[in-house]
Amino acid sequence: MGDQEAAAEFGKAVNMTAKELERWLDTEESRSVGQKDGGGESTGHASGRRIVELLRTRRADMSEDDYAHMRKVVGYVHRHLAQRPSGDVTDTRWRYSLMNWGHDPLK
Repeated sequence: MGDQEAAAEFGKAVNMTAKELERWLDTEESRSVGQKDGGGESTGHASGRRIVELLRTRRADMSEDDYAHMRKVVGYVHRHLAQRPSGDVTDTRWRYSLMNWGHDPLK
């Protein structure tokens, strides 16, 4: 996936604004989910903070690292959406994890 395609797919996968995502990352629910690498913050929560930065960065100022993270986000969101549980997902760890990665499945 080239940079332009990665940016386009990222734009589709991330359906929360930087402000919505920032507000979400400040919640207890956001911090309660995800895989933690020994530290206090989960991979998804750290990714969410990076996504906020990406949403606020002009395309012209993006690095290869930025595009690599966009690809990672797109892959995660697509994989996770395929695992949607049945029933109401409003208050599920599944939804909270996706939201840490910038995608609210209820939007």
